[in-house]
Amino acid sequence: MQASAPADTLHACNTAASWLSERMCADQVFRKFDVQKHLYVDLRERFGLAAQPAIRVIGKTVDAYTTLRAGLKAGNYGPPGSKRRRKVEDTPIRFRPRAAQPFDARCLSWQLGGAGRDGTVSIWTVAGRLRGVRIVGSPRHLGLLRSQQAIGETDLLYREGVWLLHAVVDSPEAVRQEPANGFLSVDQGIVNIATTSDGDRFCGSGLNRYRARQERIRKRLQAKKTASARRLLKKRRRKEARFAADVNHRVSKNIVAEAERTGRGIAVEELTGIRARVRLRKPQRATLHSWAFAQLGRFLTYKAQRAGTAVVQVDPAYTSQTCHVCGHVDKRNRRSQAVFQCGRCDFVGHADHNAAHNIAARGVVRWGEVMRPHAAPILAAG
Repeated sequence: MQASAPADTLHACNTAASWLSERMCADQVFRKFDVQKHLYVDLRERFGLAAQPAIRVIGKTVDAYTTLRAGLKAGNYGPPGSKRRRKVEDTPIRFRPRAAQPFDARCLSWQLGGAGRDGTVSIWTVAGRLRGVRIVGSPRHLGLLRSQQAIGETDLLYREGVWLLHAVVDSPEAVRQEPANGFLSVDQGIVNIATTSDGDRFCGSGLNRYRARQERIRKRLQAKKTASARRLLKKRRRKEARFAADVNHRVSKNIVAEAERTGRGIAVEELTGIRARVRLRKPQRATLHSWAFAQLGRFLTYKAQRAGTAVVQVDPAYTSQTCHVCGHVDKRNRRSQAVFQCGRCDFVGHADHNAAHNIAARGVVRWGEVMRPHAAPILAAG
C-alpha cells in the first residue's frame, strides 16, 4: 500500500484540480474565498477528498491562475489580441497526473528526532494516513528542519523514480550591511553569462556548446521513434537544466563572495519581460527563450540575503548604449557584441564591462531611493 498510496494521492488531487480549473473558468470565479464558497462541497463529494486536502487543492489552483495572470500582464504570452494570448486566456489550466501537491501541518507531520537519527514523516493519502515513513536528506537540510519551531507548506512530488518532500522553512538572514563601498554590478548576457563592473567575465561559450550538443542528441533520439529512444529522452530531459543550474550556482557564489569581501552591494538588471522586449533573428530566439536569466537573479538574491549583502534591481534601458565615462547615449556606440566605442569622448572598452559600470551607477541611485522612498526629488536650477 505504501508504494501506491502517494501516486494515487497525486493523481486524485491533480484530477480534482483540473476539474476545479474548468469550473472556475466556466463560472469566472477566481478569488479563493469565492471558490471555496461555491465549489468546496462539490469538490469534496465528487473526489472524496478530506477537508484540508480539498482546501489545499483549491489554493493550488487559485495560485496557478494568479501566476498566469501575472504572466499575461508581463506580456509573456504575446500582446493583447494575439492568437497565442487568446488561446492561453480561453483554455483552462490542466494539471499533470503527478504534478506536485502542497500539504500543510494538518496533512503532514514531521518526527525528526535528534541528530544522527533518521527522521520519519506522517502524511495523508487517499488510502489513509501513512505513518512512520522514513525520510533521507543531507545532514545540513535535516539540521535546518530540526532547528525550526514550525515547518511551513510542504510539496509532495515524484521525480525520476524518487518521492521528494520540498519543505518551506524560515532560514535566518544575516544582518544586512550598508554598501559603504558602492555596488558591484552584474550585466547578464548570452555570450558572457555575467560581466561585473570589476571586469570579471563568466563566459557562456561552454554552456552554449553543451546545449548545442544536447540538442543534437535529442534530435537523433527523436528521429529513431523507438521505445528505447523514448526512455533515453525521458532520462535526459532534466540533465541540461541541472547543468545550467550548477553553472548559475557557481557564478552567483563567486559574485556574492566578492561583494561581501569588498563591502559592496550587488546591482542587477530588472529583466522582467525581456523575452517580449528583445528582438532577435530566428536562430537566436531558442537560445534567448531557454536562457535562465531569472534563475541567476534568484540565486544572487538569496545568496546575498544569506550573506547580509544588499541587492538592488535597476532599469536596464540603454545601459549597453551609454558611455559610462561621459554619459553619451547612442546605439552606434555599441560597435559589435564585444566592442564599445563612444562617439563623443572616444572611450573604447568591452561592451559588457561598460554596461556593468552603468548598472553600478544606477545601483547607487536606486539604493538612495530604497532608503529614502519619501524624499522629494531635487531639481537643478536652470
